[in-house]
Amino acid sequence: MLFQSTFFILAFLPAVVFAYYCVAGSAAARQGVLIAASLVFYAWWDVRFVPLVIGQIAATWALCLLADALQRRWLLAVGIVLNLTSLCTFKYLDFLVGILTAATGLAFPRADIVLPIGISFFTFQLISYLVDRWRQQAPLYPLRKFALFVLLFPHLIAGPIVRHNELIPQFDDDPLRPGLWQRVGTGLLLFTLGFAKKVMLADHLARVVDPLFAKAATQVLDFGEAWTAALAFSLQLFLDFSAYTEMAIGIALLFGLVLPENFRRPYLAADLRAFWRRWHISLSNFFRDYVYIVLGGSRAGPVRFVFASMVTMGLCGLWHGAGWTFVAWGLWHGLGLVACRFWQSIGRPLPAAIAWSITMLFVIVGWVLFRSRDFAVAGTMLGAMAGLGGLHGGLQNLAYLAIGTAVSLLVPSAHELKEAGRRPGHFVAAGAVLLAIRCLLEVGEGAPVSFIYFQF
Repeated sequence: MLFQSTFFILAFLPAVVFAYYCVAGSAAARQGVLIAASLVFYAWWDVRFVPLVIGQIAATWALCLLADALQRRWLLAVGIVLNLTSLCTFKYLDFLVGILTAATGLAFPRADIVLPIGISFFTFQLISYLVDRWRQQAPLYPLRKFALFVLLFPHLIAGPIVRHNELIPQFDDDPLRPGLWQRVGTGLLLFTLGFAKKVMLADHLARVVDPLFAKAATQVLDFGEAWTAALAFSLQLFLDFSAYTEMAIGIALLFGLVLPENFRRPYLAADLRAFWRRWHISLSNFFRDYVYIVLGGSRAGPVRFVFASMVTMGLCGLWHGAGWTFVAWGLWHGLGLVACRFWQSIGRPLPAAIAWSITMLFVIVGWVLFRSRDFAVAGTMLGAMAGLGGLHGGLQNLAYLAIGTAVSLLVPSAHELKEAGRRPGHFVAAGAVLLAIRCLLEVGEGAPVSFIYFQF
């Protein structure tokens, strides 16, 4: 089910919150409520994949238990391989078959396997735990807590990618502890904010983006159409994904749990390194800690830095999708990060407005590659944006572009609002209620649209 669906908002979530607080005095009971609710939530998408997520959790925990009991760390490596094998089988098998077909000229059959929703996210959480156990930086948790760490339904489908130490210790916290109503009020406010960003902005921008990118596959766009598509998608992607994150953080707060930050107004970044400290923060931190630093990072000389940056960002691109355009998008950002570090090393900072403009242009060009179904579409789009087909045509849907830009730049992130440490006032609460009602009416006009990152 979708966070913004009427069933989730009016039935599922209230029922789970009610059941949770009915057993608030027992940690085991409330954890059981959340595990059961999370399994129902995941099964709602496709019950066939429930055994997969349960199997990966059970196998990972069992291997950690055996490695601890037998003092055999290599069993943790087996767990990492098993989780990667699951991810590669479901997400990359047909991509690898396509590479073999292109390389050999032989017609290998495609598997056409359905991608289990959320597999990229929960697999990375399991891998991060296994690596931390290898590094002796994680305890062996009881199975119930470990399962809930992975299954917790607010983050299960599309993150944030949560580390064990960020969430599991919270499971023992009394949800009725002081600050209950502040947490509930802030959680509802964040959920409503994400709800509005999704259905009032991101979904409307999608109706601008999709036809233009589809048109670019068959004909050349004019200058205005190309820039409309690029800007609208840049806004749609951020508003859609940050909306999911805000709704997830808001839902978790209703249960007294705090999920990590995932966005902090990334389109305010004045350099690419700052952008990646603000964009999809949990994924950026994962690749930094488990790939980039392992490959040498910035402490092993410039050659190793370039190598580590390019490999890390190439894998980051591949994580987003099984296609060469995603890999190219990752490598594009790898080159940008290398160039950014080089420029910063010579100590000649650009004026803030110029630095911001260059960064945003770089990011927007990358998003065109990210969104395009193949390099031909990306080339058509970028050529039109560069004016190769002339400079005729103006920007379309200016109202949504302007509102989306203002919200992306000016509205504080979920953690900025949470860190303010204040319960929403009466006027803010009343406004949020009216906004939520308006959003419910919007959803009622048609089937709710899935979040973009569900496909990853």
